[in-house]
Amino acid sequence: MHNLQYRDYMKTTDESVIESVVVAMDGKEKDIFPFIPYLVQDLWEFGTDAELVIKLIYQHQKEYSKLKILDLGCGKGPVSIKIAKEFNCQCWGIDAVEEFIHYAIKKAEEYQVSEICHFSVGDIRQEIKNLAEFDIVILGAIGPVLGDYYTTLTLLSPLLKKNGMVIMDDAYVDNDGDASHPLILRKSEILKQISHAGMNIIQELIMDKDYIEKSNNQIFKTIKNRARELEDKYPDKKTLFQNYIKAQEEENESMENSLTCSVLLIGKS
Repeated sequence: MHNLQYRDYMKTTDESVIESVVVAMDGKEKDIFPFIPYLVQDLWEFGTDAELVIKLIYQHQKEYSKLKILDLGCGKGPVSIKIAKEFNCQCWGIDAVEEFIHYAIKKAEEYQVSEICHFSVGDIRQEIKNLAEFDIVILGAIGPVLGDYYTTLTLLSPLLKKNGMVIMDDAYVDNDGDASHPLILRKSEILKQISHAGMNIIQELIMDKDYIEKSNNQIFKTIKNRARELEDKYPDKKTLFQNYIKAQEEENESMENSLTCSVLLIGKS
């Protein structure tokens, strides 16, 4: 990736898409956007734990092979691919990062699910306007790309079948906690917004703190090594990469100490 490619990438991608991707990847500066594929090139999974989603599907669905599942902000597709492999069902994944989708398509072929696991590049805020009739919609650790909980669920509700469900991997501040985060709500506010959207929490799986720390450390080490390579290659952007690493450290600290991370299964009331 040389400087000309960098400029072209920024020029041809919608600015609001860039901002949403950067937020989803725990960044604070939009200029990091074209370097994200390089930073996570060694990783396949850097978001939702597919096994937790599979566990919820087993517990709350039947006729698994008939399921239609939509994975919004799917990254490199690990959740969709593992679900398709486990249940032999139709999955669709959408992400705004073209390199992620290319990788997901190759992985689907590797897992021999390419006929039932479909991936496309797109802005999920626009793509959902033309979609419907899903049993499950997954929002896996992508942050408030569609808005707060009320807005998100109001937008997703028309995509669901009558008994359809939304699976959200997110974090919250405990009601009696004193932590604060610019993008994270208290649980009481989340419950209020979910109810206001005409939905309710069917089940919540709280993530183990040790698991979160172990996962974060593995991901952070990989990203930090790649960031150092970028610092050497683009010395004029050294501060940009250092700031991204600092943002990752801050996010990890919050996840491991201040916030409750969980996977919510949400259904219509």
